Amino acid sequence: MLPEEIIVRPVITEKSARLATAGQYVFVVHPDANKPQVAEAIEKLFKVKVVSVRTVTRHGKVKRRGAHYITRPSTRRAIVTLAKGLTLDVTATG
Repeated sequence: MLPEEIIVRPVITEKSARLATAGQYVFVVHPDANKPQVAEAIEKLFKVKVVSVRTVTRHGKVKRRGAHYITRPSTRRAIVTLAKGLTLDVTATG
């Protein structure tokens, strides 16, 4: 997979903004991407040094639409920790 396929988009929330002050950034990533692939993609796209990657799969919620039940799509997020002193401008991506 290409780095552009692995990193889907950054997550912009209050919690991710708090994590960014500690050098950690949150991204939505491809569901099949593993930690080394995510680290390599971040290093190539942003030209920074990645220290660690944590991943979490958020399963889609089951919602009801009238008599029918639908499931929202599941997403996979990666919390990327950068080397000390490095920052990213995630609002300028895309």
